[in-house]
Amino acid sequence: MATFSSTTKNTAIVPASRTAVWKALTDPDLLPDLTPLLHSIEVVGDQNGDPLWQWQMSGIDVLGVKVSPCFTERMRLTPEERINYHHAPPPGADERAGVEGWYTLADHEEGVELGISLTISIRLPLPRVSAPAVTRVMDGVMARTGDRFSANLLRHLGVD
Repeated sequence: MATFSSTTKNTAIVPASRTAVWKALTDPDLLPDLTPLLHSIEVVGDQNGDPLWQWQMSGIDVLGVKVSPCFTERMRLTPEERINYHHAPPPGADERAGVEGWYTLADHEEGVELGISLTISIRLPLPRVSAPAVTRVMDGVMARTGDRFSANLLRHLGVD
């Protein structure tokens, strides 16, 4: 088993209210509808006052290895400003995937400046030497997922 990672960083101006964008990004029932490959999110408790969300992904094929990762994230929420993601598996759990990163929301004359930085890491039964190929696949999946998420979020917010 080797661990592989992919990171995405982006900033966009969303012509919508900060409150509307915040509500969408913090709604565990809505996010699977907006996010390709995300099957469900279950709120499973909290850790030091921060919500714990268990993310269940749909099947993903990485170089012939099919995975449906499930991982638990501590969501540190600073209302209408920042969402921090931190992988926080339950004691004794062996989660093979996790996410680290953040979203930021800031006022902009045309709406909200939305920033994102996410790193997804996953352990796969592939040799470490396959890292360049696995990383290319992961980067491609993340780019397509990000594009479709953006389009879905704008549609949800009623923005053309």
